Amino acid sequence: MTVEFDVKLEPKDLYRFNLYQTYTGSQGIISILIIILAGIMTAVSYKDGNYSYAVMYGIFFVIFIGYIPVTLWTKAKLTLKSNKVLADTLHYEVSEDGIRVTQGEESGELPWKQIYKMISTRNNVLIYSGRKNAYIIPKSQLDGQYDRLAELANDRLEKFRVKMK
Repeated sequence: MTVEFDVKLEPKDLYRFNLYQTYTGSQGIISILIIILAGIMTAVSYKDGNYSYAVMYGIFFVIFIGYIPVTLWTKAKLTLKSNKVLADTLHYEVSEDGIRVTQGEESGELPWKQIYKMISTRNNVLIYSGRKNAYIIPKSQLDGQYDRLAELANDRLEKFRVKMK
C-alpha cells in the first residue's frame, strides 16, 4: 500500500506546529503556570485594594498570554518567506519501506526505522525524524488518505512511537 499527497505549508500550519512544540515542552508548562499565577494574583490584588500590584500582575498576565503566540506567528511567517524548501510544494510518498519526500528534482528518503515518532494533532500529522525536527503534514491536504496513512504508521512503527487513531 502506498499513500501519495502534496503539501504546501502555510504560516498557520507552521504556527500550529510551533505552538504544539512550545506548549507541550517544559517552557510551555512553565508559561502556563505563570499565566495562571499572574491571573490569580491580579484578581487577589484587585480584591484586596492593592491596585498598583493588580496592574503589575495584569501586565505580566497580558505579556505572557500574548507574547509567545505573537512571537511564534511572526516566526512562522518569516520562516516561510526566507526558506524556499518549506515554502514550495513537497510531494510525499508513504509506503511499506518508508517515507519519500520529493521537491522538484531533489528527494530524500526516511526509512521507518529512522522515524523518532509519528503523531496526529487536531490539524496536523507530525513525522519526527528527531526530538525537535518534524515533517508537518496538514490533515486538510491529505485528500482523505489519513486512515491509510495511520494504518501504515501503526503497522510499521512500534506502539510507543505512533499516536495516530
